[in-house]
Amino acid sequence: MSPDQPLRVLLVEDDDGDALLVTEQLADADVPVTVDRVDTMAGALRGPVDADCVLLDLQLPDAVGLTGLTRLRQHAPRTAVVVLTGQRDELTGIAAVASGAQDYLVKDQVDGPLLVKAMRYAWERKRAEEAEQQLLQQQLLADENSRLERGLLPTPLLTGSSLDLAVRYRPGRHGSLLGGDFYDAVELPDGTVHVVIGDVSGHGPDEAALGVALRIAWRSLTLAGLPIEEVLSTVQQVLVHERVVRSFVTLCLVSIAPDRRSMRMRLAGHPAPLLISGADGRLLPDGHRGVPLGILPTVDWQPLEVALDPGWSLLLYTDGIFEGRVGGTPDRLGYDRMTELLLDLLRDTPDWRRDAGQVLDRLIATVEQYNEGPLDDDIAVVMLSHKTDGGPR
Repeated sequence: MSPDQPLRVLLVEDDDGDALLVTEQLADADVPVTVDRVDTMAGALRGPVDADCVLLDLQLPDAVGLTGLTRLRQHAPRTAVVVLTGQRDELTGIAAVASGAQDYLVKDQVDGPLLVKAMRYAWERKRAEEAEQQLLQQQLLADENSRLERGLLPTPLLTGSSLDLAVRYRPGRHGSLLGGDFYDAVELPDGTVHVVIGDVSGHGPDEAALGVALRIAWRSLTLAGLPIEEVLSTVQQVLVHERVVRSFVTLCLVSIAPDRRSMRMRLAGHPAPLLISGADGRLLPDGHRGVPLGILPTVDWQPLEVALDPGWSLLLYTDGIFEGRVGGTPDRLGYDRMTELLLDLLRDTPDWRRDAGQVLDRLIATVEQYNEGPLDDDIAVVMLSHKTDGGPR
């Protein structure tokens, strides 16, 4: 508040003599002040408090002591309050500050300039308190998002040396730090590697929390050695019981054989992965695509057997990577153009396998360039690569 900005004051005082004294003191302060007066707490609470500061008498007909302060703070939590006390009530004034008032004044120990100064300080103190509260809330939100992020972005459990895994996760630009995209990878004692990537419909902390719950459920059931069909049906049960609204989840699950020469793929409404061999690649067929989780009570997600050549790579992704716009037009990038972009990057970087994460970064940057800005949706991209003899370690 600048010194020449009028100070808006609500005086809550039932004593006409005290009210006249305060009004005259403010008039003599030689600063712009507007004063509205009510003589009861009911009057102060009758409507919105349109004031920078409230001067509150603690001895009102309908509110004595801290009762009035409590009611006023509940009614107008963003308004600064300075309590007025008699000489014998200083301890009550101190208690009022401890209860949330910004200051207290003894009625017969102030003049106009001191009164204005106290109210301006009270206003500034209230703004500082609000800023501190907002900072605390932001910190709590950051801590919550950090916990969610640790759940969404796990450390894959790959114990063997024949596979490399590169991952990139980017939240969308609509306010939330996290969305509902999730991924995970585990290797079982027999050498089978299971990789999952999923996308919870919607955005925000509820969807992020749901994604974490589903990922953990999937990992636990997979490590327990349950058949894939049972894993998927149980994860769907978790989804149905944990979702806040009627969310659904698209999901891609691949199971790599111990000899790394074949895999089984299951799609639950999710786009098919891109299989890369050398610098060539193709989108795997999606004819076996089932419905997303959470749509039907009973679903059979049929597997597709895929043969793998030595040195293969597999790109799994959520739809955010290909649903961006192209050059400011309504056209979407789409599966096919995304595939072309990635294969062009691989051809331009013959040794890309030594740093697959860098290729994923360049792919996302290129897609954002086509979109002419950050993408609306969350992005999760997973590159799983088979290392042949002499490959990078």
